[in-house]
Amino acid sequence: MNIEIIVGLPHLNRGPLLQRAIEMRYPVLISANALSRWDRREGYARWAGWNLRSLANASRLVSIDLDSAGFVVAHRYRGLPWTADDYIELAASYPFRRFASLDLCTEEEIARDRDEVLDRISRTIALNHACHARAADRGIDARFMPVIQGRHPDDYLRCLDGIAGILRPGMVVGIGSMCRRTVSGPDGLLAVLSRLDRDADPALRFHLFGVKGTALHYLRPLAHRIASLDSCAYSLAARIEAWREGFSKTDEFVAGHMERWQRRQQARLDGGDAAFQHHLPLTKPALSAGNAWDRALDLARAEIRTLIEQGEIAHEQITEGWVAQWAAETYSAT
Repeated sequence: MNIEIIVGLPHLNRGPLLQRAIEMRYPVLISANALSRWDRREGYARWAGWNLRSLANASRLVSIDLDSAGFVVAHRYRGLPWTADDYIELAASYPFRRFASLDLCTEEEIARDRDEVLDRISRTIALNHACHARAADRGIDARFMPVIQGRHPDDYLRCLDGIAGILRPGMVVGIGSMCRRTVSGPDGLLAVLSRLDRDADPALRFHLFGVKGTALHYLRPLAHRIASLDSCAYSLAARIEAWREGFSKTDEFVAGHMERWQRRQQARLDGGDAAFQHHLPLTKPALSAGNAWDRALDLARAEIRTLIEQGEIAHEQITEGWVAQWAAETYSAT
């Protein structure tokens, strides 16, 4: 099995960048954000629907996948600008090879503490179920790619368990919050992959979103697990070089960077290690039990997350005041 390197494109406009991807037969990933319309007449960006015209230009690509959003969108808008219904409408508008579920990333810049990480995992589970159900209604669920999120390796297994009901043998599952993650370390990319390789259903394969090029050297032995990975790091490199040399960044210039970048990534992957060094999970110190109120808060959050994952309540409804009220009822009963 080979690991497919997918090139992230910033747009699908006709021009040198898209043409190079067509000529080189690169599999392509496009973000929903790149297909969005924004209304800025009131001094801020308000999402105003999809711009589908450029999708007609994708017909000559060897393949195109759809991503729901990424770190930049989460950081800029502090949430998803579109709903599951909106997103599946986009997914159904073109025969994408795969379309990823909506998800909520967990990078430190977005999820600043452990509770927020766990909340976003629960909401990601709920979003997977919501997107899958809507995709099934539209008859496009065969192309649906679930996405799992987490901070620690065990988080990804928790998320995977939460969507077990929509998984099927041979399915490709996206692994989120990879682009800003270190390669090594207890929560590094290799530790996450090691945990999933050992403990996830062997019938599943994975797609890695935004993996650093330095990680590719280690991935070849996991080709039985990793179906594909994507990145658009070449675009940043092109921007930096253009700024340093003092000229405008054109699509022709970026296309050259893209081609050279893709060759380097393929060489890194092909020339990588022949064996994978598994990372054993570290034993985490037990958390302090805290006082009765802290325990009530923890229990309230855990119960609320379970209800979110089960679709009993919407994640948009949750406020800190509600959590505190829920905890108060538990506290008064002890």
